[in-house]
Formats: sequence, structure tokens, C-alpha cells
Amino acid sequence: MSKILIKKAVKELINNKSRTVEKPRKYLLTDISKDFHCKEGVITKSQLKKKDGSKIKTKQDKEFTILTADFMDIYKKMKRGAQIISLKDVGTIIAYTGINKNSKVLDAGSGSGGLACFLAHICKEVTTYDIRDDHIEIVKENKKRLNLKNLKIKKGDIREKISEKNLNLIVFDLPDPWEALPTAKKALKVGGYLVSYSPTIPQVQDFVNIAKEDFSHIITMEIIKREWEIDGRKVRPITTQNVHTGFLTFFRNI
Repeated sequence: MSKILIKKAVKELINNKSRTVEKPRKYLLTDISKDFHCKEGVITKSQLKKKDGSKIKTKQDKEFTILTADFMDIYKKMKRGAQIISLKDVGTIIAYTGINKNSKVLDAGSGSGGLACFLAHICKEVTTYDIRDDHIEIVKENKKRLNLKNLKIKKGDIREKISEKNLNLIVFDLPDPWEALPTAKKALKVGGYLVSYSPTIPQVQDFVNIAKEDFSHIITMEIIKREWEIDGRKVRPITTQNVHTGFLTFFRNI
């Protein structure tokens, strides 16, 4: 079982104000049968086997907290090739389609498997398609790391064929999603959702104008996430942020 070490931030009082002088550091360990060497010193294997919440110290007197890694800890360390859909967009897809433990979902194309893996964590069954062997190998590795037995990985072009039927949700992460509309129409159950993730507005425009002939357009949106730095009385937006990721378009099969 993976263990995660979370280092406590060291604080000091300056003019009665708490100031962080050392940033927290986190390590994800997959082998706790041997000592762990890091920048902060050595942590012995006996320390690594302590129960969750235990406070331990390295030989350099740096303190960590022991925790068993959960899904998100491992997910954030997943192997990447192609860029994955951001968590803010994943959350929006889940919220607007209402998928759950009974849902059957199709994801295309796989990329590094970020979306497929997250959906498989909450859904009954997820199938992901990609046409590239290198992408498929990365998804297989991430599936294994996350222990997702309900995730099926297929090599194929969904513009030509989708074997699955009565799907609750299909998500496109494709340069030309409009080309896959005929096969998606046959694979989705009545009332099922079709979502397309596109980085540019011309892609969105072409997709919406074609898809609305056979599907009901719900909404097209861009989700903006603005992070803030909070350190004592210094409170401000983080200056360097990747605000735009992509556009989400939601349709329903009616």
C-alpha cells in the first residue's frame, strides 16, 4: 500500500505574526520496505510503517506526517504523455451530467487517461478509445497504478465504430469531434449526455452547428480557476497562472 509523507511547514513568530519560512513538501512512496532518502534526510523503514497521522522526524530533525495515499494522491502523480483535462473541467463534466456508480461512460481520445481514470473511480464502467499506441501504453500504466478494474482500454477510431451501447455519457477530446457524431448517436442511450472538450472557439463553433441537428444543445462554457496566495497578511492572486484550459460543450440525446 502506498504511503504519503506530508512535511509540516516550519513557522516562526515575527512581530506577533505567523510567517511560513519553509514550504511543505510531499513524497509518495510505493516501497516502504526500505529506508527513504530525501532532501530532508533519511526516514527509516520502521518509521514508514507507523500508523496514519504519526509524526516522524528525519535524522536532520525535519518533521513529517505519515498518511496512506488515497486516490487523489496517486492520481496527481500519474504518468503523463499528452496533457490531461484539468480537475476543474473534470468536476464540471461530472456535475452537469450527474454520472454516478451506475453510469456507463465512453471517453475518446484517451491521451494520458486523466479523464478516463477519474471517471472510472466513480462510475460503473468506463471505456476509453485512442488511435495511438504510445497513449494506450501510458493509460494502461495509470490504470494499474490506480487499480481500476472497471476501465477498458481500446485501440480504435470512434469515428468509424463504437461497440458499446446504451451509454450514459460520451466525452470527446478530439480535434474534429463533429466527425464522430453519427457513431455517438447510436451508442448513447436516450437522455444520455454528449460532451466535447476543445481548446479553441472555431472547433466549438463547428461542433455546435453540426451537432445541434441531432442533439439538444445544453450549454457551452469556459471554467476559469483563479488561485490565491495566503500567507499571513499577504493575500493576493497568484501572479503566474494558466487560466484558460479549454471549452466544454454539453449536448443531450433526445
